Amino acid sequence: MKMRDGKKENLSKKVVLYMLKVVAKEKPVYFVPFAMYFITNLMRRIETIILPKFLIDALVGLFNGENLSFYLQRAILFAGITVGMQLAASVIEHWAGRIQNYYNEWFNLYFELKVNEHAMKIDFEHTENPQVLDQLHKAKEGMSWYSGNVYGILYQLFNIINNVVVIIGVITIIAISCPIIIPIEVVSIGLCAIFNRKINLLEIKSFQGLAKQNRIFGYIFWELSDFTYGKDVRLYNSADHFNKRAEEHLDEQVKIWKNQAEGTKKQQYIINIITAITSGLTYFYIGLKAVKKVVSIGDFSMLVSATSNLGQSFDAVVKSFQEISKRSSYVQQYFDFMEYPDALQKGSLNIKKDGDHQIEFKNVSFKYPRSNEYVLENVNITIPSGQHLAVVGLNGAGKTTFIKLLCRLYDVTSGEILVDGINIKDYTEEEYRKLIAVVFQDFKLFCFTVKENIAFSLDADQSGIDEVLRQAGLYDEVQTMPHKELTYMWKGFEKDGIEFSGGQKQKTALARALYKNAPLVILDEPTAALDPIAEADIYSRFNTTLAGGKTAIYISHRLSSCKFCDKIAVFSDHTIKEYGSHTQLMKIKDGIYHNMFETQAKQYRKK
Repeated sequence: MKMRDGKKENLSKKVVLYMLKVVAKEKPVYFVPFAMYFITNLMRRIETIILPKFLIDALVGLFNGENLSFYLQRAILFAGITVGMQLAASVIEHWAGRIQNYYNEWFNLYFELKVNEHAMKIDFEHTENPQVLDQLHKAKEGMSWYSGNVYGILYQLFNIINNVVVIIGVITIIAISCPIIIPIEVVSIGLCAIFNRKINLLEIKSFQGLAKQNRIFGYIFWELSDFTYGKDVRLYNSADHFNKRAEEHLDEQVKIWKNQAEGTKKQQYIINIITAITSGLTYFYIGLKAVKKVVSIGDFSMLVSATSNLGQSFDAVVKSFQEISKRSSYVQQYFDFMEYPDALQKGSLNIKKDGDHQIEFKNVSFKYPRSNEYVLENVNITIPSGQHLAVVGLNGAGKTTFIKLLCRLYDVTSGEILVDGINIKDYTEEEYRKLIAVVFQDFKLFCFTVKENIAFSLDADQSGIDEVLRQAGLYDEVQTMPHKELTYMWKGFEKDGIEFSGGQKQKTALARALYKNAPLVILDEPTAALDPIAEADIYSRFNTTLAGGKTAIYISHRLSSCKFCDKIAVFSDHTIKEYGSHTQLMKIKDGIYHNMFETQAKQYRKK
């Protein structure tokens, strides 16, 4: 237990220092409202603890008929000070609140962007790992909702500072007249802290169980409300099914919250009983002193208020420490995601800028993480610079996995992939990826302008954009759009956005790959939405003009495109079974490629 508590203490310290450094670096003005609240807190305590004593004593003097002028002046003075402090505190708190609300939102967005940025840069393998996806949601929810972000941590820190100052002040007041109250309050707060800690532990446990449910809940309630699912939802009448699934997961969430509430109920009852007993003993003791006239009525008011503030401040300090500990546990989820171990080895070498680049697979085998079955086994192939290679095979033969390994979205399980004789693991990711431009069959376009979808920049060279649009066969269509290349794709942001057809989307993705101007171009079924004639035209122009002297790898189920390639690699049984030119492979009468080509040719002749 000591070790566990030590770790929590170190974590709390780490989180507090981290938040202070972030604020000091990014927005140091955020400390100003906390300083303003510190001032108003002292003003409020003086107003509620000390000023009433002098006002009451002045009023008692008036009622007793003693020195009316003196006590009237004092009553007016302290009433005026009280009202003035209330007004001043209200004005300061108003401005502090405005400043704080602005920067609270700023820091929420700051950490949201940090998480999203890291999510886009982590190794691709992590994006298909449910454990990492759960950690992503824990990071987002832990940093924003559960921990309260920067405000949630720093509020507790400054709350401790504020209340420690108050404790010092009220203890001084109480120690003069009623010192016995102090140990009673300390024992009470200590007991409450024990039970409050149990409540915090139950809340943290519930948070861990909610991560997966929140991810599924978010998908069903947010992702499926996206209008891009509209056709499938309506044509397959699936709305009722989705609603049913939503209810199931909502019930699971409610169950977790219910268990948390049931678990904390007993502890909260005990805390309430302890607080009630402490208040009763305290008020009885002070009241007895007032009856015996040991203290004045003004002193009685001050002592009651001071005692109440002592208990509240002690309680606030203890709870704030516990809150920092609990909230730090949630922030830890953010740290865990941002520091998630790399899935890929990180190299330091750069790809040579100019010249040829030879690619070689040497005894490459691969199985996906969390799987025991090999997708590729003992793949060996050399792709000389400038070669145009077609990769064919039945579904599930490993073609796309072959490309993913070459793109280094995953590392091989065994064997090695070499570029210019060097293992690709030894190159930096940024430099290595400059070598490759790829269009996957499940490519993604974004709800931005056509230009941004191609170059990921609005400042990109216009002539370059026009050129790749022409090469992809999309230029004339773009010129007819409302804002040409600055037209938004879809209507998510702009009402005059354009709904692209499947063919237009694929041409846009092709233009993106062309714009990158990388020495290695990979097309993984990029023309599936085009008709055979349009596809043949694209491949013909790409093979002769667009790819030019670049190395190019094509994956296509339409084997007519393979005629354009220098070599063909036929995948079957998780490896390369046949390799050669179209002419060479067609001479193998019982070969895989020959049979696939003839079967497909017959289908086209029938049409």
